[in-house]
Amino acid sequence: MKSHSQNKVYYFDYNATHPPLTEILKSNLEEYLSEYYNPSGSTRYSLRNQGKIEKVRKQIAELTGKQESDFVFSSTGTEANYLLIEALKAKYPKITSVYVSPFEHSSMYDALDDNGIQKIIIKTDQSGLIDLGDLENNLKKESLPIICLYAGNETGVIQPLDEISILATRFGTIVLSDLMQAVGKIPVPFSKLDGFSFSGHKLGGGPGASVTYFSELGKSVHLFGGGNQENGHRAGTENLFSILSLGQTLEFQSEQLEEKNKRLLHYRTTIESRLEKIGCEIIAKNSPRLPNTSFIKLPISNVDFFLLGLEELGILIATGSSCKSRAREASPSLIRMGYTEEEALRCVRISTGYYTSENEVEFLLESMESLIDSFLE
Repeated sequence: MKSHSQNKVYYFDYNATHPPLTEILKSNLEEYLSEYYNPSGSTRYSLRNQGKIEKVRKQIAELTGKQESDFVFSSTGTEANYLLIEALKAKYPKITSVYVSPFEHSSMYDALDDNGIQKIIIKTDQSGLIDLGDLENNLKKESLPIICLYAGNETGVIQPLDEISILATRFGTIVLSDLMQAVGKIPVPFSKLDGFSFSGHKLGGGPGASVTYFSELGKSVHLFGGGNQENGHRAGTENLFSILSLGQTLEFQSEQLEEKNKRLLHYRTTIESRLEKIGCEIIAKNSPRLPNTSFIKLPISNVDFFLLGLEELGILIATGSSCKSRAREASPSLIRMGYTEEEALRCVRISTGYYTSENEVEFLLESMESLIDSFLE
């Protein structure tokens, strides 16, 4: 598949959004331009478009081993997370607290707050893994639902979902997970989860379509009323183009997974070994991590000027979660891991993906080495 970019940008921010898989999106746009009928309409043309959406729903159900009727398409990852918590609240109307990882996207925390659910944060350390002993001790006191994202958007650390699931079964509770950074990047043990969310733009499908799954999704669950779309769970005309793109990019990324990850792991090893030689620290280096993600503490304090220097060369990296990066505030995840605010503000994230090449990685490293050396003089 050809690169999306018309201008030469050295893109290392795949965790923020995956560049569009151009051929898939162009094909779906052409189809939409000729088959633009509202999927909720009553004509056979509309019903045909609704059938296309149901085909994607079936595809995802087969991939995950879950029930078709328990999937809802929405617009964004944030909305998908809100719908996940709405479903939790509907199933357990008296719920007041949950156990939640210290690494969630802010939308998950806000969804809990807005539903009046107290967050009992599971302990962690500089490994970036949740403390299973702390979770077990909490469960012994009270059996509550567990919310834990599978892969961190900043550190890339993969949480021990198998062990979490064993604890949940032992104490008779459920496990929900934000899979935004996991789906399409690593194999996901969907059978261990009672609910999850993921988004099309993280796969290269562009913005506009996300997925929420919740086991035995109740009919009363919805964020928006006013229409019977998505089996009554999400009123509003379905985004046919984005849903089709989500389904096809998910299929593509799944097919490419093994080969792609071998290449990305090679890049990650090269990046980290070279940067360690000039004084950088790899956050959670010895923990299981996404093959495409490196979270790095720089040996300099002028991070803003460093990032500007890279951008002048056409290189894009990040300082962490894309929803927080503009604020340039210390990463809450790093603070919870035991890093100081000053240390957290020196961290940058490099994330690679399908289009990343060996030459791009080499240019990134040469540029970072040169800039860091100039700041240390």
